[in-house]
This record gives sequence, C-alpha cells and structure tokens, in this order.
Amino acid sequence: MHLPPAGAPVHRRVMDLPSLLNPGDVMVFNDTRVIPARLSGRRREVPIEVTLHKRETTESWAAFAKPARRLRAGDTVVFSDDFAATVAEKREAGEVLLRFDVAGEALWAALERHGTMPLPPYIASQRAPDDSDHKTYQTIFAREAGAVAAPTAGLHFTERLIEVLDVRGVKRVSVTLHVGAGTFLPVKTEDVAAHKMHAEWGRITQDAADAINTARVAGGRVIAVGTTSLRLLESAVDPEGHLAPFDGETAIFITPGYRFRATDVLMTNFHLPKSTLLMLVSAFSGQARILAAYEEAKAEGYRFYSYGDACLLERAP
Repeated sequence: MHLPPAGAPVHRRVMDLPSLLNPGDVMVFNDTRVIPARLSGRRREVPIEVTLHKRETTESWAAFAKPARRLRAGDTVVFSDDFAATVAEKREAGEVLLRFDVAGEALWAALERHGTMPLPPYIASQRAPDDSDHKTYQTIFAREAGAVAAPTAGLHFTERLIEVLDVRGVKRVSVTLHVGAGTFLPVKTEDVAAHKMHAEWGRITQDAADAINTARVAGGRVIAVGTTSLRLLESAVDPEGHLAPFDGETAIFITPGYRFRATDVLMTNFHLPKSTLLMLVSAFSGQARILAAYEEAKAEGYRFYSYGDACLLERAP
C-alpha cells in the first residue's frame, strides 16, 4: 500500500517501489542480525524460559524470563552441562539481568548451540522454530549480530529488487539498530507519556551520516526502511535536520505531534493496535489517515505482522 502525502491509498506491489523513488533518493537499511536469543533452562527443578533483549556487557544480557516470579537474585539457570547464567538482578515486568558463565565470542557460540530464533509469538505459538528460520528471519542486509527481532520491513527486499533500485539511481546506506523485544510491547498505561520504552543500541557511522546529509542537500529524500531505521535517524538528527554520527542507546518514543527532521518516507509493515509502532506511523502520516488506511488494508486482505505486507508512507505536510 502506498500512502501519498494527500489523497487515497494506492495498492501496489513491492516491485513497484523503484518507480515511486527518484534518482538521488537515499534508502536507509538496518543491517542488524538476529541472534538465537530464546533459551530453555532450569532453576533446579523449575523450567525457565528466557528471551534476551539487550546486551549490557560481554557476558551480561537483560532478558525477559518466564516464570520470573520463581527467580531471585543469585539464582543459577542451567541451559546445558556447559552453559549457565546467574540472575544478577531482578527488574520490573518480568525482566532480569543474566550474567553468563562465558563471554564474548564464547557466548555467541553458546547461543548458536543452545538458543533458538526468537520468532514472534503468533508464529512461535503455532510451531517450534527450526533451522530454516535462521535464514528466513534475517534480511539480506543482516551483518551485525545483536538483534532479538528482525527489522521486518527489510524482509521484502531481494537481490533483484536491489539491482533495480541501483539502476534507478537510488542510493543505499546501512545503519545498525539492535532491535529489542521491548520495542513491540503494547502500551498499557492510561497516560501514553508514562509508557517506558526499552533502550536499544544503535550506530550511525560518519560515512553513513555524510552520505545521508549529502543526498538531502542535493534534493534527495531519505527513505527509512523500517521503524528501527527511522527511530535511529531521528535519534541522531539536530533541529536543522543535519545528521550526526551516533554510537549508543536510544529509547526515543515517537507519538503524534512529533516533528520529524531526518526522514521523508517510511517503508514499514502493518502494526498492531495499542502499539508504540502504530503511534509512530500515526505521527508520520497523520492519525486519521493511518487509521483509515488500516481499515482499507483489512478490507483488501492485507497481511499484518512481521511476515506480512508492506506500506510506503510519505510524511504528512
């Protein structure tokens, strides 16, 4: 679905994308790579499931645990004979800080051996993750390991589509935002401003920032592929629209009324009600227009969620 700045939505295919972009436009992709972040273990006789969501040190990760109420600081969760973690800290809403008994490359290797891909709940509830998910739940741009959810707008891209975009004269830039599971948590507070966003680590290199700034000065538009790319760009831009390099955490929470400075067009999937991502796209294209477009998407049989269809949103004036 293509939603222009004004007028009705237009129904298209993803392969139509090059015709909607101009030579000199720059597309910004998230090159994060999803890790096998879901682990099954035991605290003595109690089964424990954990989903890692943010790395804090070379051996420590914040994680969501089930059942978290059965864990205390100092407990050991055993995942295999050669792989375990200590609960270093209990936090709110089922979150714990796990300190593993291996670090660095050894920890990555242990996750590959014992972890499973953190598929979205609506898929994981229907079937167990399998080996094919290590490929299909990654974008073709995936390079930097650290995400626990795929930047799913990037799943629509194939090598063939990239070739056509290159011929069209559309520039490409990669940034990194390690997507955390907290991004997709629903808003449960009555006051939206009271919702706590979990921080995610991101990086924009000097070369990437320079390429985006150069394209904008030359009149090109910045197309964020996915809300993760957009959130990182908006975390690194100054009030005049100049993008700076970035290396750190962001917990930016974009709601209607936000003034976008770095992004002109957003390619994304269709998001759930009461989600921070639905608020973000409402801020980008206008709440009334987004809600009307979503009703049309439902009527037309569009697929929602991570493996669903895409929309191309142009920023509301």
